[in-house]
Amino acid sequence: MTGAVRDELHRATQRAWWSLLLRGLLALAVGIFIFLRPLDSIAAFALVIAFWALFAGFVYIAQAFELKPILKHWWLLLISGIVSTGFGVASLIYYPVLSLTFAIVWVAWWLMLSGILELYGAVLLKKMGASWGWPAAFGVLSVAAAAFALLIPPATLAAIMGLIAGFAIVAGVALLAGAFRLRALLRA
Repeated sequence: MTGAVRDELHRATQRAWWSLLLRGLLALAVGIFIFLRPLDSIAAFALVIAFWALFAGFVYIAQAFELKPILKHWWLLLISGIVSTGFGVASLIYYPVLSLTFAIVWVAWWLMLSGILELYGAVLLKKMGASWGWPAAFGVLSVAAAAFALLIPPATLAAIMGLIAGFAIVAGVALLAGAFRLRALLRA
C-alpha cells in the first residue's frame, strides 16, 4: 500500500470515527430525552409521523411522474402519494390526535396479524406432529396485546416510546463503542 493511499485511508477512518461518535451521542441523547420527557417526546413523535407522511407522499408523487413512461400502473404510486400527503396534512391539522391514533392502530394491527399468523403456524405444526405450544402461546399473547393496545391507548404510547428510547440507548452505546474501537485502531 502506497503512502498516499494509506494517508487517504487514515483520513477516511478519522472522519468515520467522528461520525460514529456524533451519531452515538445523538442516539443516546434521544433515548435519555424520551425517558426524561415522555410527554414532549410523544408530541415530537406525532410530528415525526406527520412530516414523514408528507415527505413520503411528495416522493411517491414525484416518482409516479418519473416512472410514468416505463411503469404501466404508475397511477397506483400517484394515489399512494396523494393519500400519504393528505394524511400528513390532516395530521398537522389534527395534531397530535391523528398521528398518535395512527400509531396506536398500526401497532394493534401488527400485533393482531402477527398473532393470527402465529396461531395459524401453531395449527400447522400440530397437524405435522411438531411442538406447537409455544407458537400458540405467543399467538394468543399477541392477539391479547392487540386488544390491550386498542383498549388502553396511553399504555400503548408509553410502550412505543419506551421501545424507541431503549433502542436509541442501545444503538447509542453500540455506536460509541464502535467509535472508540475505531479510534483505538487509528492510534495503534
